[in-house]
Amino acid sequence: MIKISNVFNKIFILILIIIFISTFSASYNSLNLDNLAFAVAIGIDKSTSNKLKVTFEFLAPSPSPESGSDTKPVLNSVDCSSITNGINIMNAYLGKKVNLSHCKLIIFSEELAKEGISDEIFSLINEVQVRPSSNIVISKCNTRYYIENSVPSLESLIPRYYDIFPNTSEYTGYTCNATIGDFFNALVCNSCSPYAILGGIITSDNNSSQSPSPNESSIKSNESPISGSRASQNIGLAVFKDDKLAGELNAIETICFLNIRKQIDTFLISIPNPEDPNSKIDIYLTPNSTHDIKVNIVNGAPYIKINLKFSGKIYSMKKDAQYLNPEVLNRISNSCNSYLESQFSNYLYKTSTNFESDINGFGVYALSKFNTSTEYNKYDWLKNYKNSTFDININTVIDSGFLLTQT
Repeated sequence: MIKISNVFNKIFILILIIIFISTFSASYNSLNLDNLAFAVAIGIDKSTSNKLKVTFEFLAPSPSPESGSDTKPVLNSVDCSSITNGINIMNAYLGKKVNLSHCKLIIFSEELAKEGISDEIFSLINEVQVRPSSNIVISKCNTRYYIENSVPSLESLIPRYYDIFPNTSEYTGYTCNATIGDFFNALVCNSCSPYAILGGIITSDNNSSQSPSPNESSIKSNESPISGSRASQNIGLAVFKDDKLAGELNAIETICFLNIRKQIDTFLISIPNPEDPNSKIDIYLTPNSTHDIKVNIVNGAPYIKINLKFSGKIYSMKKDAQYLNPEVLNRISNSCNSYLESQFSNYLYKTSTNFESDINGFGVYALSKFNTSTEYNKYDWLKNYKNSTFDININTVIDSGFLLTQT
C-alpha cells in the first residue's frame, strides 16, 4: 500500500509539473516582453493611397549600455484604412505585437483634423491599452516630421519629455494638458467642446531677420521666435467644433482659457506702462481662488458673467521707477485690469462667435437654469452658444517687485 501511494504521489506531481510548464510556456510565447513592441507616440495623417497614414514611434535598446542613452527612437509608418488595421499590418512587419500601454502622445495632422477625427478617437478609446491620460496634439505639419523633431534637448528619455512638457501650462499658460480622455468626454458631451495641444515646427521663416518679431502674447506653434536644438514646439490650443478643427488660439488666448478653467497656477504678461506709453511692464500674476462664473438665459441667449481676481508682482524694473508709491501701483493695477478684460473679451467672442465652440464648458453652468434635462437638450446649448454675451470683471492687486517688498 505504501509503494502504491508513492507511485500515485509521483504521478500527481508529474501531472502538476506538466500543467505548470504548458501554462507558462504559452504565456511566455504570447506575453513575453521580447514579443512586444511598445509605442511611445502615434502620428495620424491623411494618406494619398489609403484613408490614413499612421506613424509609430518605438524605442529600440541602445547597442551599448555604457553610451549614456538607454534607447533610441525608431519610426515606422503604414498606409491603412483604419488605426486598427494599421496596427495589425505593423505587427506583421515588426514580427512583434504592437503595445500601446506606454503611448504618451497621440498626434493628428491639421489637415486630417479639419475633416473630422471622431472615428479615430473612438477607435483609440476602444483600445484597452490606450491610456485616457495620453496627450493629444494637433500638428501644423506632417506628424512623422513632428515626431522626428521632438527629440528632447534636456531629457535623456523621450517618454519623460512627453510626460513633462504639457505640465508647463501650470506656470506659463502657453499650452495645456489636453488628454484623449478629455477630448472623448467633450466629444460626447452636449455642454462643452473638445480641444487639443497645438503643435508645430520651428521654420527658417520664423527666424528670418526680415520677419517682424511677434508680440510675446500672440505667439503660437509655427509662428514663434524660438530657435533651439529641438525643432518641435507646443504653444497654443487647437479648438474643435464637434470633431472638426475650428481654429487656433495663441499664447495669451490659451492663458485666458486656462484661467477660466482654473488650471493655471501662475503666469507672466506684459501690460502697457501707465507711466510711460512707449514701454511695457512685465507682471507675474497668481489667480485667486475666488473666480466666479454665472450663466443665465436672457431673451433666449446665454448671458455669461465672469469675475476674476488676481494678485501680481512687478517683474521688470527700471531705475527711478516709483514702484513703492501706492498711487503708481494703483495705476498699474488699473492698466492690468483693462488689458486683461480686453484679452478675455477677445478670446471669449473669438471662440463663441468665430469658432462656435464652448471649450470652457459654460454649458455645465447653464444646466441649473433648466427644469429638466429634456428641456436643456431641446434648447441645444452648443448651437446657441454662438449668441452669448459676456460680462467680464477683472480685479488685480499689484505689489511692487519681489525684492522691493522684502527690504
